[in-house]
Parts: sequence; C-alpha cells; structure tokens
Amino acid sequence: MKFVFIIDPVSKLNPSHDTSVALMEAAQALSHEVWITEASQLWVAEGKAWARLTPVQFNPVQLEDGHWVVKLPWYELEEGDVASVCLDDMDAVFMRIDPPVDTAYLYATFILDYINPEKTLVVNHPNGLRLANEKMYALQFLDVIPKTLVSQDKQVIRQFVEEHGAAVLKPLGGKGGEGILLIEAGDRNFNSLVEISTQNNQLPIMVQQYLPAAKDGDKRIIALNGEPIGAVNRIPSGTDFRGNMAVGGRVASIEITERDRQICEALAPSLRRDGLYFAGLDVIGGYLTEVNVTSPTGIREIDRLAGVQIGHQVIEWVVQRQTEKSSFVSASK
Repeated sequence: MKFVFIIDPVSKLNPSHDTSVALMEAAQALSHEVWITEASQLWVAEGKAWARLTPVQFNPVQLEDGHWVVKLPWYELEEGDVASVCLDDMDAVFMRIDPPVDTAYLYATFILDYINPEKTLVVNHPNGLRLANEKMYALQFLDVIPKTLVSQDKQVIRQFVEEHGAAVLKPLGGKGGEGILLIEAGDRNFNSLVEISTQNNQLPIMVQQYLPAAKDGDKRIIALNGEPIGAVNRIPSGTDFRGNMAVGGRVASIEITERDRQICEALAPSLRRDGLYFAGLDVIGGYLTEVNVTSPTGIREIDRLAGVQIGHQVIEWVVQRQTEKSSFVSASK
C-alpha cells in the first residue's frame, strides 16, 4: 500500500522519540511505500487534493541496552523521484503536523477535505481535527474528567481556584506542557498569572482542578479507533509539576487499568464518529485531562519499555480497514 505522511520538516524530527518516525518505519518494515510531504506542498485542483510527495527510506533505530540507538544517516530522500500526486491515488494519509492549530494548519485540513474517503483513509479526519481542540474535546465527558472551567473572566477563575484550593491554568492551543501554570488559592501573583495566561483577558483558558496524583505521573494512553493499545507514565522531574516529556518528565512503564478502559469506552463512540482514529488520552489519578489528536506521541517510549510494536499495530489496522473497504466496494458493484 501507499502511505503519505504530512509532517514538519523531516530533518527536525527526532527518530528516537517522534511517533511520526515510528509509524513511517513500521510502514516501511511491513513493505509499504512511504512518502512524505509538508502542509505547504498541498493544493486543490479540479476538486481534488494534490501534494508534492517525496519517497523516503529509513535506517530504523535499534534498541540496545534499553535505549534507542540512531544510526546516521537515519533517513534518505530520493529527491529525483519527487512527484505531484493526487491523494486519491494513495491508500492512507497521516496528518502529523505538530500544534499550534493555527491558520496554516486549518487551511491544510480544508485541503484534505477534498480527498475521496472512499479511496483514501485520512488519519485523523480533517473535520475531526477541526472539531477537537485538544483541551476542550474532553469537556463532553463529564463523568471522567476533573472539575474544569473554561473562561477568560478573572473573577470567575478566582472563584473556581478558591473553591478547589488549587488549579492548573492551560492555554487552549498549547502543546507539550507549554504555558501550563499551577496556581493556589490566595496566591499573590494570581492577577498576573491570569493576565499572562489569558493574554490580558483576550483569550479563554482551561482552568482544571489540580489533582495531587499528578506527582505520581501523567499517563499517556494510545487509543486506536477508540481502543487502548498501549500506555506510558510521564513523571515530573521534581523541579517541575508537569510530567510532559517535552519539559523533562521521565517515563516509566505502566499498565492499562480497568478505569482506563472505562474512559476509553466513554470516548470511543465520539472518537470513531469524528474520525479520530489515532489519539493520545492523558489520564491523571483516574481522570481524563486531555485528548490529543493532532500529532499524539508516546509510541517510542511504550515500545522501549513494554517490548511491543505499537507502530506496526497502527499500520496493520489501516491495511485491514482499507482492504475490507475495497472488498465491500467490489462486492457492491
């Protein structure tokens, strides 16, 4: 099959950490064609989505003594084979551009709307990406999230913090823990922290009840078509209350619990409805805190700690889905 990955510049990816690389390596290992492109290389012509695609070959990372070892060069581009291709001619397109979800990102999803879903699977669906702000999407599931407020009103936020004793302030468009603040009732910096977070009351933010269990870790669950297939615990370093890997949190193996499965069951119908086939669910102390859908990561860490191949599972699921779709279409003719 033919796989396209819409990514940030490949030279800026980290092969020992980035899930996009893990997925591309898995597709290559399973004997599929792997092509890459960037958002700036997408366009619509005659009602169809097109892209300038470059074939890529990987020198896969190797697990040695519990660490991923990168052998350089870790990828090779076949520059002479760059092609302008209608994306309807590909089997699957993975949208894997990192946030923020800005104007350029949104315009890229509009272009992806012109891919024929009867021919090509887009992971994740462009409309689903527009619907699912990674902070606010979780608000649909009140039974599994902590007490949460979204506001830019200083007084409303103050009342929430005083009621719960402590809260976490999150910008709605952030990633990797960027801009997240911990605030306690009575903090003399309250006004300044809220002004910084809301950009002087111009933007709403998420205000979430602080969960003391955060000190024990922030679990990332990888969900494939709504089903949990792996998890990793991200533990704060001790100098930062955040457990995100991007800010220095260490990772540890962790099991998928019955509570985790209950959370996934609560989300699965919505994830499937919105075409959010590959998602990263963040869970602290048994509560869902975020739903990551733009470019969720964690595969490399899960594979290393659990001795599994999550990327292979994802690619095999895509192949099975496309094969079944093709068989159904053929039988209907």
